[in-house]
Amino acid sequence: MIGLLQRVSEARVRVEGQVIGEIQQGLLVLIGVEKNDGQPQIQRLLERLLGYRVFEDETGRMNRSVQDIQGGLLLVPQFTLTADTNKGMRPSFTSGATPDNAKKVFAQLINLATSHYGRVESGRFGADMQVELINDGPVTFWLQTRQ
Repeated sequence: MIGLLQRVSEARVRVEGQVIGEIQQGLLVLIGVEKNDGQPQIQRLLERLLGYRVFEDETGRMNRSVQDIQGGLLLVPQFTLTADTNKGMRPSFTSGATPDNAKKVFAQLINLATSHYGRVESGRFGADMQVELINDGPVTFWLQTRQ
């Protein structure tokens, strides 16, 4: 699994003009599901998202996690993160999970995140979404779990 996390002061996702997920300070995470991703990858990515220290402490160092600051977690599915862009002028998505499997894995991630943290919002799998954010820093990290 891939999680492209961005530290935000606010973020929201719209589908057909309606806000379906919104947070204030926290993490916006674009999620890519790769072939063979399952429960171990879901658990590891969530562990990293909740514990990754990207928020400043009193000395200005990135030493606090989203849990430490009680921030929001906005998870948005994005299959294009699995693209192989090494050759040519068109991405290949052969490393990505099938749409049915990716939808299932993303739903499992949302369920696990909600049960462990609670301050979770999400985008909608397969929808045409508009994502708005104010990246705080900017701070952006690529996290990837391996099979």
